[in-house]
Amino acid sequence: MTLQLINIGFGNIVSANRIIAIVSPESAPIKRMIQEARDNGILIDATYGRRTRAVIITDSNHIILSAVQPETVAQRVNGKSNE
Repeated sequence: MTLQLINIGFGNIVSANRIIAIVSPESAPIKRMIQEARDNGILIDATYGRRTRAVIITDSNHIILSAVQPETVAQRVNGKSNE
């Protein structure tokens, strides 16, 4: 099993093997999940102050916020773009 790293914007890299889901932050349940992660200290904000466009859920229960569209992150996971 090789280590595949994914750029989630602004030079931030996440291990693709640890990603469980990539979702949009618009729904109320996801907003609650983000707030709970913030309260529990397991939120990683990689947006650099920009608008959150993708929420990445990892197998370690960490929540990562990204300013890149979920479709773009998914394409990078699938290897269609190495940006």
